[in-house]
Amino acid sequence: MTKLVQHFLTLDDLSPSTLQGLIDRAIELKAITKQGAIYQPLKNKTLAMIFSKASTRTRVSFEVGMRQLGGGSINLNPNDTQIGRGEPIEDTARVISSMADGIMIRTDAHRQVETLAAHSSVPVINGLTDDYHPCQLLADIQTFQELRGSVKGATFAWIGDGNNVCNTFISAARIFDFHLNIATPKGYQPSTEIVERSSASITLCGDAKAAVENADVVVTDTWASMGQEDEKKQREAAFADFCVDDALMSKANNDAIFLHCLPAYRGIEVSASVIDGPQSAVFQEAENRLHAQKALLEYLLS
Repeated sequence: MTKLVQHFLTLDDLSPSTLQGLIDRAIELKAITKQGAIYQPLKNKTLAMIFSKASTRTRVSFEVGMRQLGGGSINLNPNDTQIGRGEPIEDTARVISSMADGIMIRTDAHRQVETLAAHSSVPVINGLTDDYHPCQLLADIQTFQELRGSVKGATFAWIGDGNNVCNTFISAARIFDFHLNIATPKGYQPSTEIVERSSASITLCGDAKAAVENADVVVTDTWASMGQEDEKKQREAAFADFCVDDALMSKANNDAIFLHCLPAYRGIEVSASVIDGPQSAVFQEAENRLHAQKALLEYLLS
């Protein structure tokens, strides 16, 4: 009998109750870490990490997470492996999954992750694709829960590019039952297909001020993601009215939280006074990548 393997390619791969359980567990694991306790349920387990895109937070959080849980990790750069020489991803999946206990991949096309998972005999985790960034949303929801309690019924405002993180926030709004206002310049809207699936949970608008009105959370991201560097000047012009500064934050609730998945570019998509100010939970959010992913690794690999 073929073993059923649980992957994590999008938030919809797990039930809402399982996702909430992961966030609750992430908070518990964070407390265990802060207490200095040793907890190693993944002893002798290995996570293979494939990075087609450079990373700081994803690599450090998964590598440290596996180490804290008693396991280990292997960093696979396509340029240093047969992947970079054109080995089919199907063959790569079969070989790596015969040796490692899990695979995390950070790459461009989402279909590559789907193909990898389809041919892997161990869990595959999406560390980021052009379409989705589910691990980031686990950390974001954890951060809100730590600061404000249940996310149900809250209002989030997404300001900027309708990118992979925005797409994942759209799914999160439906799954976790909060409302998401999305303000993007014309031509930079999120995926129509993803929007249609969660239409009851979101509001699309072109006005950043309208989007943040009465918001509990204001979220943005860099305007030019990796691979879009040649569009930087064009994007800066298109997004000129979408910088999250003090004036924009003042339209949100007085205790609104500011989130950003990083890296951030002060003075472009967000002002220094906001990201370094009292409403910012950006660095708590970044640290929570470690704890949320530890909960995910424990669930998938133990």
